[in-house]
Amino acid sequence: MPIQINLDKILEEKEVKSNELADIIGITTANLSILKTGKAKAIRFSTLEAICEALECQPGDILEYKS
Repeated sequence: MPIQINLDKILEEKEVKSNELADIIGITTANLSILKTGKAKAIRFSTLEAICEALECQPGDILEYKS
């Protein structure tokens, strides 16, 4: 898949655990795991916005296009 999810890297840099982020943004840890592993087919802008707000980052920090 040409879109790479860098959420693990950002979580490590910010020293935030997955379950903490899931609680902050209001999704289940299972759904966050699906997103982190790249198995998600889509992401809502509201979820992406919540992740960026919680981690103080930009969407481009999380999503990367690889050709």
